[in-house]
This record gives sequence, structure tokens and C-alpha cells, in this order.
Amino acid sequence: MQENPGFLPLSGLTVLDFTTLLPGPLATLMMAEAGAQVIKVESLDGDPMRKMPPLWGRESAFFAMLNRGKKSIRLDLKDARQLEHLLPLIRRADILVEQFRPGVMERLGLGYEALRILNPGLIYCSITGFGQSGPRASQPGHDLTFQALSGLLSLSCGSASQPVLPNFFAADLAGGTWPAFSNVLLALLQRQKTGEGLHLDISMSGALFMFLNWAMAQGLVEDDWPKSGQAAYTGADPRYNLYATKDGRLVAVAAMEDKFWNILCEAIGMARDERDSRADPLKTKRKLAEIFAAEDAAHWRKVFAENPCCCAVVETLEDAMRDLHFHETGVFDHTLENEDGDTLPANPLALDPALRIHPAKAATSAPALGAHNDMLLK
Repeated sequence: MQENPGFLPLSGLTVLDFTTLLPGPLATLMMAEAGAQVIKVESLDGDPMRKMPPLWGRESAFFAMLNRGKKSIRLDLKDARQLEHLLPLIRRADILVEQFRPGVMERLGLGYEALRILNPGLIYCSITGFGQSGPRASQPGHDLTFQALSGLLSLSCGSASQPVLPNFFAADLAGGTWPAFSNVLLALLQRQKTGEGLHLDISMSGALFMFLNWAMAQGLVEDDWPKSGQAAYTGADPRYNLYATKDGRLVAVAAMEDKFWNILCEAIGMARDERDSRADPLKTKRKLAEIFAAEDAAHWRKVFAENPCCCAVVETLEDAMRDLHFHETGVFDHTLENEDGDTLPANPLALDPALRIHPAKAATSAPALGAHNDMLLK
């Protein structure tokens, strides 16, 4: 783990962050954790996330988790005179991340073509729902919109009578945050070779197709396009499914390979003539449901601990955050502090400790709106 932030991979780099809500702020948080100076450029009203419940102190806990360790400047982005104060920062910035709909930054005089004249090495990353061009480019949307239009949502959305919402923001995180972060890193490597920056066009909806390779392969090759709950990984396969326990909990069975399937069958006492899950999947699912419903979650937790079969009891988030394993491996080592001195575990990031700010550092906090105007806009 790095003891000296000066040796972190992004130390010495400056990031101008024009993003709000979730995708961009999480990407720039990862840059900050890797040593970059991240300057959050906010409108007069600030990032809307600041007031999103639950409030923790005077501002949102969600905002604090996403913007810790950054600096904040507050400007009227429509006032050309105020934007002039940004010019010195733009000239020395390495990375700019923005999340407006296509055309907005251009109308503000902050589009890529205008800024590359001031700073040819600038890596300019735009995160949008549908990319910078195409028929849907200007269409508004949020995570659920992008999941719906990419086809991802159709694979596990339940039925018309019992629709199921996705349990995490796949488009924001997997389609926005991670592609933005990884492409910026690649662009930095390319700039080392060419000396030139570039404009990165991140489409959250387009990136979601990366996670649909198994469904696309089935549809394209077999002309059998998966529907909600009917694919192997969304409910059709008894080896990859959820089953209720006697006390109303759930167990997650993921014994896909024969090795793990056989271990599971032995552990739960499934008869040999009932183990052929391919011959009659519905029959196998009914048998598994019957077996798991006969005992409570504590019993199955012990069985799975003693028999490595890729199965687990579905834990609550509260219980998962108390799991000794995650604490011993440093998942919750970072601490967040608000203006009242209260602390919380910071949101974990999938960055190796050797590449990020040392977990033992003093608690970090999110900046107050415009807290660094005097420091950065002289």
C-alpha cells in the first residue's frame, strides 16, 4: 500500500470534473483515490446530489461518498466573464470529464474543439446516455431507460403482471463509470506516445451490450433470443437459481460445473437418479425447492461452509457489511468525515491498495460548494 501519495499512479495530474449524480463523480473519485487532483466545477446551485436523501449533516451521504477528497469551485457557467476564470485551469488540466447532453458544453464555449486549442494534450471524456451522435443522441434518460433500450432489462424484468426492477445501476456504473475510468487511463498512455489528447465518447447504453455476449450468442447462432427468466443465467437452469428456506430466507445456487453440482447433491442428500438437471430442469428445480424448504438458513449456511459447491445464503447488506472477511481484507478501511466530525465507512472502490491513497490516512470529506474558489480561481 502506498504510504506517499506522491508516488500514486495519477499523482501530479489535474482533473476538471463537470459531472453530477453518479457515473462521472464515481469515475473521478477513482482518479482522486489514485492520486489526481480533482476539481469539481459546479453551477451556482451545485450538484443536485448534494440534497439527495439521506442527509448526513448538512448534505447528502450519497454525495459525500462520491465526492470525498475533491475540491469544489462554484461558477455561473452561462456567464462568459466567470468562465474566463477557468482558462488557467483548462490550460494546465490533464483530464476533463463532463456529463451534459451533446451540444451543451459547446454552447457554453467549453466544447472539445475549443479547448484543444488552449490545451492540445487535454483528455476530454464525455459521458452520455447514447453517445455524441446518432438518432438518440439528444434523448434524455436515466439508468432504467438505458437498460430498457439496450435489451439488458428484458432478460430479468419479471412479467407484465409482476415486473422486477434491476437491483443496481448497471448503465451508470458498468456502462458509464468503468468505461470512462478505463478509457481515460488508456488515453493517458496514448498521450505519452503522441503528446496529443483526444475526445472520449462514452455511451452508457452502448456499453451495456458488452454484458450481453452470452445472450447475443444464443440469439444470433440459434435464433433463440432469451426472454425474461428463460435463459440459463436468469432462471431456467436449476443449477443457477434461488430457492426459499424454511425460515423465509433464500439460498443462491450457482453449481454450474459438474464438479460443484455433484458436491452440492451429495451435501443436500439428493438421490442419484434425481441429479440429471438437463433431462427435466423443472423436475430438478421442484426437487431442490423441496429440499431447501425443509431447513432454515442457518442449517444451509453450515452445509455450504463445509462443502465447497458455489452456493451461499443470500445475506442482507447489513449482515454482509459485518462479515469478518471483508473487514480483514480492507474493503471498509477508508473513513468518511462530515463537517460535524461524524464518520462513516467510505464506499469501497475496486482499486488495489497499492495504487490508491493509503487507507490509514485521516478521514476524507467532500468539499463544501465553492470551497476552493479563492484557492483555484485567483
